[in-house]
Amino acid sequence: MSPFDGLSIIDRMVKAVEMVRERLLRSTAALERAGVPYCVIGGNAVAAWVASVDPSATRNTQDVDLLLRRSDLDQARMALEAVGFRQQHVRGITMFLDGAENRVRDAVHIIFAGETVRPDDPAPAPGVEEFERFETFRAVPLEKLVAMKLVANRRKDQVHLTDMLELGLIDNTWPARFHPVLAARLQDLIDHPEENLFA
Repeated sequence: MSPFDGLSIIDRMVKAVEMVRERLLRSTAALERAGVPYCVIGGNAVAAWVASVDPSATRNTQDVDLLLRRSDLDQARMALEAVGFRQQHVRGITMFLDGAENRVRDAVHIIFAGETVRPDDPAPAPGVEEFERFETFRAVPLEKLVAMKLVANRRKDQVHLTDMLELGLIDNTWPARFHPVLAARLQDLIDHPEENLFA
């Protein structure tokens, strides 16, 4: 039975957001209890940083992305399986499925600290030693989050970066902080913000 059965469209929308938040809090709480170092990354990390400036500007995200050390994966697996997740590898990505339907969309996706996601990425993922605490969970520091978004460089990553620029979380001094390839990507967003205004 789907958790959306019998719900109105509006209630389904609310439920979808609540389920992502519950998945985020359940997975991070399990890692905290087990003493496994981690950082929240991706859309939830962006939302936390954006909400620190303007909660009304946050965007919903459909999955949970976590940064872990590969050496901690076994310990993380035990902690996450204890709260209902199941490890799976899909298209080369390590993830933990959640719920009876076992959909990839309803998963915690893992990125490994110090490793590149794609062979041609201009920079590896950061470590988990540095973090910013947002109430109950640890998120990647802002500069490292921006770097990850610049490395991924998908449309949604560009939109997230544009949001940060518009809110003043980052500004035109930031390109100098990054590898030249990443600096050029950020500078392009700074120079052409109109391309992301209606995203």
